[in-house]
Amino acid sequence: MLPTPRTRADEVYGRIRADILAGRRRPGSRLPFAELCARHRASASVVREGLARLAEEGLVVAHPQRGFRVVPLAADDLRDLTEVRRLNESLALGSAVADGDAAWEARVALAHARLERTPQPAVGDPDRMDETWVEAHNAFHAALLSGCRNRRLLAIALAARDASVLYQRWTRSVGHDRDRDAPAEHRAMLDAALARDPDRAVAVLHAHIDRTAAVLIAALEDLPPGTAPPDTAPPDTAPRDAAVRDVAL
Repeated sequence: MLPTPRTRADEVYGRIRADILAGRRRPGSRLPFAELCARHRASASVVREGLARLAEEGLVVAHPQRGFRVVPLAADDLRDLTEVRRLNESLALGSAVADGDAAWEARVALAHARLERTPQPAVGDPDRMDETWVEAHNAFHAALLSGCRNRRLLAIALAARDASVLYQRWTRSVGHDRDRDAPAEHRAMLDAALARDPDRAVAVLHAHIDRTAAVLIAALEDLPPGTAPPDTAPPDTAPRDAAVRDVAL
């Protein structure tokens, strides 16, 4: 079967989405309708369709009579989310390491091998995480937790991880952690899991979560409340912090 051709609306949606995920459109910043039409040489209906799709994904918020904004991220919310993740992922991971069977070990090893083979920066856009890498990263963490026998606990832990993904998307563009070696952290988690050492696995997980949270909280606290300067600058000229490699939740 031939792939479905990309429409003009698909292209505009994809470009705006890439700008948001790369941090070129900051959390809480306005998305001026006229500027988007001019920048992407697109009709009002095409831009409106793209923004509506982004709103459905939770990347954009529509305000009646005031247009669209990039969804805001908040340091306090991230602190709360980090606490929830630490508590629930720790229990789920400890259970998985203690009780996971041979099939779980194979899933974890396979997911890690895929993650290590996948480049993190997007081709042609180093400030944005490659979608394939994001998928591989999420799959590795999900595989680690999948050995947990308590299905309710697992569901809560995975839901908290899902909630963190939007913050994770911004780590390359707002983070400041030049000395981090995230692949080494993932390998340490793999090694502890396969060695059936739940205490070590949980300790590595805590450090992994906490380091990213600290970087992002510091960056979010530097942004003006609910917005991002300058509110109306086009994506390729908007100020941004230095991109950082290998920062991942």
